[in-house]
Amino acid sequence: MSAPLIWIGLPFALGAFLLIIPRERLVAWLGGIVATGLAILALFAPTDTALNFFGFFSFRIDSTLDVLGRQISLTPAAQLVLVLAYATGAFWFFGTLAVGNARRLIPFGLMAIATLTASLAIRPFLYAAILIQGAVLLAVFMLAEPGKPVGRGLLRFLVYQSLSTPFILFAGFLLSGVEAGPRDLAVILQAAILLGLGFSFLLSIFPLSTWLPMLAGQAAPYAVGFVFSTFPTFSLLFALNFIDRYSWIRESEGFFGVLQFVGLLTALSGGVWAAFQRQAGRVFGYAAVAEIGFSLLAISLPDRMLGLEIVFFMIVPRALAYGTWAMSLSVLQQEAENLRYQSLQGLARRYPLATLGIFVAILSLSGVPLLASFPVRQVLWQGFASRELAPAVWMGLSNLGLWIAALRSLAVLTQAPENTPWTIQETRTQRIMIAVGVTAMFIVGLFPQWAAPLLANLGSLFTQISR
Repeated sequence: MSAPLIWIGLPFALGAFLLIIPRERLVAWLGGIVATGLAILALFAPTDTALNFFGFFSFRIDSTLDVLGRQISLTPAAQLVLVLAYATGAFWFFGTLAVGNARRLIPFGLMAIATLTASLAIRPFLYAAILIQGAVLLAVFMLAEPGKPVGRGLLRFLVYQSLSTPFILFAGFLLSGVEAGPRDLAVILQAAILLGLGFSFLLSIFPLSTWLPMLAGQAAPYAVGFVFSTFPTFSLLFALNFIDRYSWIRESEGFFGVLQFVGLLTALSGGVWAAFQRQAGRVFGYAAVAEIGFSLLAISLPDRMLGLEIVFFMIVPRALAYGTWAMSLSVLQQEAENLRYQSLQGLARRYPLATLGIFVAILSLSGVPLLASFPVRQVLWQGFASRELAPAVWMGLSNLGLWIAALRSLAVLTQAPENTPWTIQETRTQRIMIAVGVTAMFIVGLFPQWAAPLLANLGSLFTQISR
């Protein structure tokens, strides 16, 4: 048995199979259990290692599979990515028990995770751009609601992500002869421009991040949250592969300075604009823009290994916040006509747990102490403040914008006549799921050492960057 068959072929086939199952709850349970099992298997069954059970049963998972003349390889170094990808997927899939939409989100979500995993495993790695494009097409089926017109946010998501592919592929073609070192400066310059354009579209760097708030304001919040949690992470890992492979990128003067500037601009634009929105979905989108900016800032840290650890550490707190926030928005959307603040006024009196979920999730993403994102945000802040104050100040302004957005959201949701009674209208499943998400954000924030075992072998994933 080979690892690509287990963690790519199997979930893709199961995702396609789940499309024909008509029962929502059955799809939700099967999808969540499959993703959980794959995450546990990735944690305890490393590839290329003989595993012995009870002294009489042993097997070995080969890391490489040849497909159509191309290698798909999931080395032991990639186990961290597999654990995080499928554990995050399980979190989102079980959440559909509370908000519904399992028959669209889980089948296409499983296939998308499998395709994105393949994008990190394929050799030559340049083919990853095509696989990411395939995952984007799968996401369209998740986000497009039957019987409703396609929104501009979804169209812009498809166009922007698709535009990244030709730029990256053509840049890779130009670089195919200069992997050992930059001998032709003209070719290097052309490739650098194409890569910059390609990854600007792929990573949704400001000002090409407009599709995130537009999509969040128009599409189903839970499906949007899954896309925000999954696609930028894998796109970022693909970009790190480029930086790790080509030494001229890492060693070029000003590269990490430009990355820091772009990251600050993206984080600041997301945080500040979130504070001025009047639609709860768009606040969600701008918070996602800010998170992309913070990830880019982490990569630009002078301590490259610390930056990589921050990037991976951010995945779980981000997924918890996005999942709780998206679930809470879905609960409120079932009651309100839309997610405009005018329609949400006073809903805290009837949906207090959903209101709590939104408020805590935004505070977590803004780096408030005791919540999930605080430890990693503190390390990132300290990494810049110890060298120069300006980036730390701009980061603080971005976090302040998200904090203001949290207070505005809370004020709107609690704005009701004094005689309005307090009730709890969330279903039991919704109450349990939101409570689990909020509790998990506090636990992850209070005990950040949980990530140490997962991050122990991170250096072997990007060997050149971590030197």
